[in-house]
Amino acid sequence: MIMKNIFLFCDAGMSTSLLVTKMREVATKHNVNVNIEALPFAKSFETLNEKQVDCVLLGPQVKFLLKDIEGPCKEKNIPVDVINAADYGTMNGEKVLKQAIKMIRANQ
Repeated sequence: MIMKNIFLFCDAGMSTSLLVTKMREVATKHNVNVNIEALPFAKSFETLNEKQVDCVLLGPQVKFLLKDIEGPCKEKNIPVDVINAADYGTMNGEKVLKQAIKMIRANQ
């Protein structure tokens, strides 16, 4: 499988960084070839234009921004969704990684 790039955008990128660590641990354990990064939402449009993006997930605290990013993601054929609040709250890296992989596969 070709390396896939998953980006998580949240308010400042802090709490989401912990979730990224958990997701990376699961990816390593299951030998899933992904690059996962957390960034503040303020960098989302710049990231979409400058990097190869295969999936965008928003932290629940910025779900109100989903409408703002759906258009640019659709233009670039990038799936986008909000992370389930319970999965985010429990830092369930496995469930969030599965969500991202499912989105990437459905988009191919």
